[in-house]
Amino acid sequence: MSLLAPVAGLGRATLGLLAALGRIAFFAGQVLSHMLRPPFYLREFLHAVMQIGWFSLPVVGMTAVFTGGALALQIYSGGARFNAELVVPNIVAIGMVRELGPVLGGLMVAARVASSIAAEIGTMKVTEQIDALVTLSTNPIKYLAVPRVAAATLTVPVLVAVGDAIGIAGGWLVGVNRLGFNSATYLQSTVNFLEGWDIVSGLIKGAVFGFIVALMGCYHGMTSGRGAQGVGQATKSAVVAASVMILATNYLLTGLFFTS
Repeated sequence: MSLLAPVAGLGRATLGLLAALGRIAFFAGQVLSHMLRPPFYLREFLHAVMQIGWFSLPVVGMTAVFTGGALALQIYSGGARFNAELVVPNIVAIGMVRELGPVLGGLMVAARVASSIAAEIGTMKVTEQIDALVTLSTNPIKYLAVPRVAAATLTVPVLVAVGDAIGIAGGWLVGVNRLGFNSATYLQSTVNFLEGWDIVSGLIKGAVFGFIVALMGCYHGMTSGRGAQGVGQATKSAVVAASVMILATNYLLTGLFFTS
């Protein structure tokens, strides 16, 4: 029996993971099925746009500008070993728009938004406000989840686009002021090197990551346990699940978009 215990434990963990993925997929299907059917709660949607988009802009912008600057320094330092310092503008641009902009933007939004949504909806569940919505013949998924998921799916690509621009600007500032690049040459190299698909692929990733972030926040909030401990666990689970799913989905999307 002792020899089979690790195998049994692995089996239980695998079945638990598959069951959790099934519950999340079912919840996502419910959200999508309600997204295009009335009634539409425009006020909740606009409030979510402000909370997810506008108020996340400072943290995304700060993350992007320092990432772009650090990336320029690293590429210059590594390129100097091969006399390839001139590739700094090109690699900073493609690195930001393809990978770092969407991924870091998604992770920052996950840290801020997934936790907030899970805590808010989890508290509503604990205080029986969700039960009150059902009593008033209001679908909780329609009222709570759909506006937040729709808002995140639409606003995170905008945050990614802004973060890309700020990150490239951060690399430009470091390149011009620290590394001795000519400003016009740096900007021209960036413009000439980027292709439309580089930018579009990053925006698609941003939309997918926004969907994941809001979905995880809503799912864990609505399935949270009772009491303060349950809400805290739901908040933690939402951030962890969203972050892991963003990284895994980024790998899958990168393979889909850029593997010929």
